Amino acid sequence: MLSALLGMHDDLAIAERSINVHRDHLARLVHPERQIGRHEVSHLLDGSRRLAEAVAVRDVQAKSVAAVLQSLARVPAPTPSPPIPSPPLPAPPLSARTAARNR
Repeated sequence: MLSALLGMHDDLAIAERSINVHRDHLARLVHPERQIGRHEVSHLLDGSRRLAEAVAVRDVQAKSVAAVLQSLARVPAPTPSPPIPSPPLPAPPLSARTAARNR
């Protein structure tokens, strides 16, 4: 379990780095001193798509890690239920002699 969690942590770190790389790339493309021509528009669209994909991957990874960690939480001990009273014992059978006398 620990190995799986560490792997998930690494995947989250990679997704975060990917987001930073794509965000920085877009920031360079839309720098105020830089002109945006036809050629740059396709790069902007591609960078935006890649950034959106990286964010989606990070969100899925984070949701998976959260679900695993939440499943590891301690469950409260069940409250003891009150003891169930045992049913009353049946009455002892009447002997044949007593039944014959009562007739």
